[in-house]
Amino acid sequence: MYTAIETILVEIPTIRPHKMAVATMQTQTLVLVKISTADGFVGWGEATTIGGLGYGDESPESVKTNIETYFAPLLKTLSGLNIAQTLQVLKKNINGNRFAKCAIQTALLDIQAQRLGVPVSELLGGRLRDSVPVLWVLASGDTEKDIAEAKRMVAAKRHNIFKLKIGSSPVEADVEHVLAIKQALGKDVSIRVDVNRAWTELEAIKGIQLLQDGGVDLIEQPCAIDNIDAMQRLTQRFDIAIMADESLMGPSTAYRLAKRHAASVFAVKVAQSGGLIEGCEVGTIARLAGIDLYGGTMLEGPVGTIASAHVFSTFENLAYGTELFGPLLLTEDILTTPLQYQDFELHLPQTAGLGLELDLNKIDNLRRQ
Repeated sequence: MYTAIETILVEIPTIRPHKMAVATMQTQTLVLVKISTADGFVGWGEATTIGGLGYGDESPESVKTNIETYFAPLLKTLSGLNIAQTLQVLKKNINGNRFAKCAIQTALLDIQAQRLGVPVSELLGGRLRDSVPVLWVLASGDTEKDIAEAKRMVAAKRHNIFKLKIGSSPVEADVEHVLAIKQALGKDVSIRVDVNRAWTELEAIKGIQLLQDGGVDLIEQPCAIDNIDAMQRLTQRFDIAIMADESLMGPSTAYRLAKRHAASVFAVKVAQSGGLIEGCEVGTIARLAGIDLYGGTMLEGPVGTIASAHVFSTFENLAYGTELFGPLLLTEDILTTPLQYQDFELHLPQTAGLGLELDLNKIDNLRRQ
């Protein structure tokens, strides 16, 4: 029996402006969900989004309102059901709301894994690795600042793979910016770009050819979400990896993209997928279709980040690493013990559940009133 379901909005400034084609972030609003049970367990989930409604169709405010108005009253009526049955009831009664559903599912899995005394990854098929590679996104928009930032990261052994957010400037300017950074960092450092669906197909053809010739390794979501035809043509035209991100909204869209050969890499985001279980299903579809995998992020704080890491640790193929740097972009940590980033990787906790202990005083100080 679930005795309390609380949704908390936590406002944390970022260490620098984070510029994307859809928004420039200077603060991240973490959406934390806390579920308590009659037998004394507490589970945490996270439903963090990017840029209000600039990125997707859920916002921190809508997630909080919908959980409090629809999810919580329904959950409190349920008892004696396992997680699969509970999620089935939610799915039957509540349409859409993938981010909110992911947060609720994460908290339920956290509770169940604590009950069983195992990490969440063991409920998802079992981890194949205890750490995952983590890239860093260079998104200041200033070429020299980005080069200096990347060199500091490599020297500190924190990141040696970098992604650049482009698409808000003309194609030629974006390409010049990216290739200057690639040239400065050299052949041993992997550079990828995220266009955040900003290019037309003609712009994509021009930009991708120049970036491929310049030694860039991957192009993320070059075209609009619904333009699967263009994604298919670009994937088949170029040797460089083309990755689906915003087009990928769970197992059903993963199946359609795989069937059309409309991407050579899938960016798996657990919130976009609708939950950790669905994220694993996206990974299975990719594996069966011969599509490489990349662990994506919604720039979550530590709860969503480690939940994602539990999923990605079960993937047989994680060819393009992960983007689980969200907590490193924040000026405040809400854990009593920070996540362990070292030697270019995020190391997963070995303890039961998600393996986190949240600092409730810090959360209270940062929560939106």
